[in-house]
Amino acid sequence: MDMDPQMILERVMLLIPLVLSLTVHEFAHAWSAWKLGDDTAAMQGRLTLNPVPHIDPIGTLLLPLLGIPFGWAKPVPINPARFRREVNMTTGMMLTAVAGPASNLLLAIASAVSYGLTLRWAPHALAANPGLQQFLFTAMVMNVGLAIFNMLPVPPLDGSRVVEGLLPYRMRGAWERVVQLSPLLLLAVIFFGRGLISGPARYMMGWLRELMYTLGVS
Repeated sequence: MDMDPQMILERVMLLIPLVLSLTVHEFAHAWSAWKLGDDTAAMQGRLTLNPVPHIDPIGTLLLPLLGIPFGWAKPVPINPARFRREVNMTTGMMLTAVAGPASNLLLAIASAVSYGLTLRWAPHALAANPGLQQFLFTAMVMNVGLAIFNMLPVPPLDGSRVVEGLLPYRMRGAWERVVQLSPLLLLAVIFFGRGLISGPARYMMGWLRELMYTLGVS
């Protein structure tokens, strides 16, 4: 059965910003670890903006091609024991964890700024190229979602690394029991946790839309 060309276009337009966003996310993890002294990711070829080393066949390619606006890349390896001597390992792990979602937030802001400036200086470009308009808006929405999702305090998401670093030592045993349930917790968030993301996402998208159209007013 032939696939609708419009459907193919929509899925490619989903795939491109997702691959870009996930690549930058994983690069940010690798770069922040490298800056702290850990070259593990760099030695494995992950300190790069080339998407190929970061691609997970299912999470990065298959899901968006099936029309699912969600995905993941290969996790970047980080060895806190290789941080510089003056870097606290707990703090270092928190910083490298936050770097990924922070990069997605920066991409969302960059997409909004690009849309706004294009609207101001070359409005005909958006009118003549609806694909460009869709790409920038999709990148903005997608990166907001990725930033919020990854900062949820659910193992193995990046937010859980922050929680782990902030927990007092006496609670580490209980946290380890939570970590053992991470596959189930992650599935629960994916299928039932839309409400955890939708509220913050609406707030952030409102702010980005305001930024976008403020820049776009001549």
